[in-house]
Amino acid sequence: MKKILIFGMIMVISVAMLMTSCKKDKVKKDEDKVLTDAVTDIDGNSYDAVKLGDQVWMAENLRTTRYADSTPIPEGEMPSSGSPFRYAPHGNPSNVSTYGYLYNWQAVMHGSNSSNSNPSHVQGVCPEGWHVPSNAEWTALLDYMKTQPAYVAGDNTEHLAKALTVNWGWNTSDEADAPGNNPSSNNATGFSALPAGCFHYFGDYPSFGYNASFWTATAHETYENTAYYRNINYGMANVQEDSGDTFLGFSVRCVKD
Repeated sequence: MKKILIFGMIMVISVAMLMTSCKKDKVKKDEDKVLTDAVTDIDGNSYDAVKLGDQVWMAENLRTTRYADSTPIPEGEMPSSGSPFRYAPHGNPSNVSTYGYLYNWQAVMHGSNSSNSNPSHVQGVCPEGWHVPSNAEWTALLDYMKTQPAYVAGDNTEHLAKALTVNWGWNTSDEADAPGNNPSSNNATGFSALPAGCFHYFGDYPSFGYNASFWTATAHETYENTAYYRNINYGMANVQEDSGDTFLGFSVRCVKD
């Protein structure tokens, strides 16, 4: 009877150790997605990155003032579709260290042609070894996320916004599965999208705290001076695909080559 009891105790301890080991492995696997100081731009700014599927994305908004070839990116005050400009989020330079710069599409592309390839092969404003993601690359990211239950909010595989966004800084929303609703559950991916807003038509800065908008390397097929971007809104559960005038200022995330 003692032998049976001892054997039973050993089995219970073994199972508990196995469960603890598996739990540790899961935590370590999650930690391994984030790559600390994965890339440094020409200004000396370092950026964390995150591996999602087959892609490695910056986990911070770009904040360079120069291209990799040392060409400066002028700081703008008014919208322009003809010249490259960067803008401080909400018009406040102190926001740049956290939220990065907002760039018009001319600044993002640095003279490169539009691309919807995966990968885009458009270095543009990105550091050496990294590139501006195409619209197709954003689609690939979201398609991958849909296969991962931990990244889907609720039962709708289109509800991916929460998993991409930081858990602070968002306007409050009552919409289920939106970044502004219970933000403490945001950012399962570690992508850390920030509501930096945009630089708008009249030289103003609306949507700070409301939207995270990211340029792609893909121009619109029909409309001139228009390009695709991806938008995350505080009150919407899905990531929106949209197009906008190229003089708008949006955030930039680069992808590793």
